Amino acid sequence: MKNHLLAAIILLLPAAVLADCTCEAEEEYHDKALALRYKVAALASILVASAAGVCLPAAAKWFPALSPKSNLFFVVKAFAAGVILSTGFIHVLPDAFENLTSPCIPKHPWGDFPFTGFIAMVASIGTLMVDTYATSYYKRRANAKAADGGGDEEMLAAVQDYGHAHGGLVSSEESDSDDSELLRHRVISQVLELGIVVHSVIIGIALGASQSPSTIKPLIAALTFHQFFEGIGLGGCISQAKFNVRAVATMAVFFSLTTPVGIAIGIGIANIYSETSSTALIVEGVFNSASAGILIYMALVDLLSADFMSPRLQNNGKLQLGANLALLIGAGCMSLLAKWA
Repeated sequence: MKNHLLAAIILLLPAAVLADCTCEAEEEYHDKALALRYKVAALASILVASAAGVCLPAAAKWFPALSPKSNLFFVVKAFAAGVILSTGFIHVLPDAFENLTSPCIPKHPWGDFPFTGFIAMVASIGTLMVDTYATSYYKRRANAKAADGGGDEEMLAAVQDYGHAHGGLVSSEESDSDDSELLRHRVISQVLELGIVVHSVIIGIALGASQSPSTIKPLIAALTFHQFFEGIGLGGCISQAKFNVRAVATMAVFFSLTTPVGIAIGIGIANIYSETSSTALIVEGVFNSASAGILIYMALVDLLSADFMSPRLQNNGKLQLGANLALLIGAGCMSLLAKWA
């Protein structure tokens, strides 16, 4: 009797597994009117949080404690880097795996190769190449202008401001070093914004297209928190790059609007959007994979490695402890949000 029962269970196991692998959307309570109210609330909340986060580092003019040269800024930036790193590993990459391994998409070629990891790897390598070539290009252009007796007026003014803020004019060697550092921060801020924008639009569309209040409600708090601290990380990079006011405003507005615009697009296509359609899953999966690769590279290489290996942190035990704790707390808080979103 026991043998027959065991045999029956073994035979039923594949059926039980296959029963979960369907292309039907999960049964959820749908209320379009209530969902729309939640979406409008999400749009406003995320817009305010994004704008506040990305503009906060600019407040250093009035609050010296928030200056890029302060220890507090260093610790907050480490926290924000932890949020960005966790976003890539815990939120975006698992979603990409789920999208590109779904039974709703064609098995060939998507089931024949681990495209999620491959796309993330290619995106991270591509980010490295863009990072390298953009930095090299800007340095060559700056050197050419200097050789012609010209120069980047904005860059020169930024370096002079830096010198005056530190008690006088800087030497030529320090000026060259500051030029390189400013160029580096400019490239980092632009590439980081690209990676953030990609996944921000995707999550905005997914939220806007949902008709389930129970799905949207927890996302409001999670994405508000997420966008605020991502904004701080990006805003810190922008403030260190010392762009002119127009460029700073453009980048801040662009970041602040990406998720709300994604939500608006999602609301517009809610009636025709299907979360189980193969096209939607493939597009989301590819973009999520690429975004994860970019965010993980940027967080580890451009945000954390550059700061954590700097002499400033290496020579300050308290700052080192504070930065490490901030990194762990930021990554931990964002990871915890995966329980609800």
